[in-house]
Amino acid sequence: MNRTIFTFMMVSILMLSGCKTDQTNVNYKSNPEPLMQNAYIKLPLGSIKPEGWLKSQLEAQAAGLTGNIDDFWPDLVNSSWRGGDSEAWERGPYFLDGLVPLAYLLDDEHLKEKVKTWIEPILSTSNDTGWYGPAQNRDRWPLAVANKVLMQYYEATSDARALDVLTKYFRYLHDTPPDWPDGDWRGVRAMENAVTGYWLYRQTGEPWILETIESIQKNCFDWSAYYEKFPWDSAALAEKRIPTATWTGLTAHGVNNGMAIKYPGLWYQQSGDERYKNAVFDGIRKYDLNHGQAGGRFSCDEHLSGRSPDRGTELCNVVEYMFSLEELYAIFGDNSLADRLELLTFNSLPGTTTPDMWAHQYDQQTNQVLVTGQKRDWASNGDYSNIYGLMPNFACCLANMHQGWPKFTESLWMATNDNGLIAVAYSPSTVKAKVGKGIEITITEETEYPFKGDIKLRVSTGASIRFPLYLRIPGWADSSAISFKGKTVTGRGGSTVKLNEKWDDGDIISLRLPFKIRTEKRYNNSESVLRGPLYFSLRIEKEYKSVKINYDNFGYKGSVDWEINSMSPWNYGLMIDPINQERGFEVADNPVTKYPFADKGDMIWTPDSGKYVAWDKEAAVVITARGMKIPGWGMRNNSADIPPLSPVKPEGRTEVIQLVPYGSAKLRITEFPVIDLTQMEDVIR
Repeated sequence: MNRTIFTFMMVSILMLSGCKTDQTNVNYKSNPEPLMQNAYIKLPLGSIKPEGWLKSQLEAQAAGLTGNIDDFWPDLVNSSWRGGDSEAWERGPYFLDGLVPLAYLLDDEHLKEKVKTWIEPILSTSNDTGWYGPAQNRDRWPLAVANKVLMQYYEATSDARALDVLTKYFRYLHDTPPDWPDGDWRGVRAMENAVTGYWLYRQTGEPWILETIESIQKNCFDWSAYYEKFPWDSAALAEKRIPTATWTGLTAHGVNNGMAIKYPGLWYQQSGDERYKNAVFDGIRKYDLNHGQAGGRFSCDEHLSGRSPDRGTELCNVVEYMFSLEELYAIFGDNSLADRLELLTFNSLPGTTTPDMWAHQYDQQTNQVLVTGQKRDWASNGDYSNIYGLMPNFACCLANMHQGWPKFTESLWMATNDNGLIAVAYSPSTVKAKVGKGIEITITEETEYPFKGDIKLRVSTGASIRFPLYLRIPGWADSSAISFKGKTVTGRGGSTVKLNEKWDDGDIISLRLPFKIRTEKRYNNSESVLRGPLYFSLRIEKEYKSVKINYDNFGYKGSVDWEINSMSPWNYGLMIDPINQERGFEVADNPVTKYPFADKGDMIWTPDSGKYVAWDKEAAVVITARGMKIPGWGMRNNSADIPPLSPVKPEGRTEVIQLVPYGSAKLRITEFPVIDLTQMEDVIR
């Protein structure tokens, strides 16, 4: 028998639903009875450290808004959460939900000192009733976010005061009447409390915590029934029945949906009812079918608004959807959840911030050819929503955007029930964790993924130790090759490969994933181009213009508001060979820079000179393709009009166009009309 095939049979276990076993991890706290056993166990904050380009990205975040915003934005400078007399609702906790993990992932002493200036006042507010936080606030919603902050802080520091505050607050919820009205944020987001609640139960084993979560589940909005019936489908959009007012539109509010997709899954841990698991995957499917956008997201500007590539998606929704997927993957272990997490992280997240992380959009567009304050067809947002700036619409995204990259980094690796580790998503990182019977090991991941498909895992152990190591194979990978200890195994796309070996210090596992060009059918039969987990967009020449809009950006360091105008044509259709999709595309891999999602012409803040300079380096990947202008395709209401129905009759001449990663394209066409090649001769050489 062929040795590779034999090794594959003996070593590789292919799964679609995670590594659920009857075993219990002896190193990390998994769900105790009566909860269902989860597929995987999230590691404590600090177990995983970023390396390579990912560390550069987090450092840019620390040098940008996250590391500076509470020094100049009055809502945070004077926040009631840190002892001031300003905003007392969600903005302080939202900010900390990203600042706390960022500080400890980077081991940044300056940021950790900042964290203390917030955490100490918060801990001091806990009273005998169990309530905590600013005296001005009597709403439970912001405490649901603050709970997650204290949970992470405890994991990073082992400060018992944080655990005590959380225990007292959940006792307060247990002993007071339910207050989760459907017509308020705390009602539609009530199960956000369950994230911390189940974690707290794993820490303490107190049975009344499960009673608290059950009471919340039974007395708040029923998201499981919502996903089963899903009222806001394409028909509701066409008939203009999707509500957009603040209170009547809470169930159509995009960020509520991004949060809520995990709520049936959270409750599944306690109920064990397959109905709740099914609701999660049914909900994701319905989002895609009715409101799906390139980059793994769904539209919400501010409310669900359909699949057209001129629709916007709020940044808050991107980071909340990411966090939901991270939680759901630990529960179910379904690799499609991690596939989507990578799509959101590597496309939608960087696509809506500047490379230096000093400015962000409220709404991003798949086809985005103009960034200005001119009128758009948003469902309910303001005209400035796609400006890259400080707070170009509501200020919630300015407070909430910070959790995206740090929490993704926290979720790169998880523990398995059989005392091993799984690589959940791929990025340069180091994980230090206990495996087997409590032996601490380190795995260093060396890679430029998602820009390239080679991944090297370097194992460091004090002595030889046997433990299972699981590798997720992305669903788009039609093949993979894993080499270790003189063996080679393969894994099918969407599977999980188990390597159950005795590992020695210095062992190297090499994973090679095929980075082939592929396309995805989108709106009006348009096509999007992908390579690995990256979408690619038309590179449009651009001009940045600093503008003053309807608020003060304070002019602090790199704080700025940018308009971006197109300086080159964008109305191209793609010329794609339907038989050989890779034909006609040429890929250039370039160095991954300090700003991994920058492209030449982007404006970068340079603290040494105190000014912005134009970035002069190429994007990490540039794809050359063939395109043709479509004369009848133009602007509508200051956005690129919907793509004409493909295939499109050729009317121009063949041109060479360039595509760059979606996250690197601040102006972009990502859903391309396709030129009808049957009406042409010899167009692709």
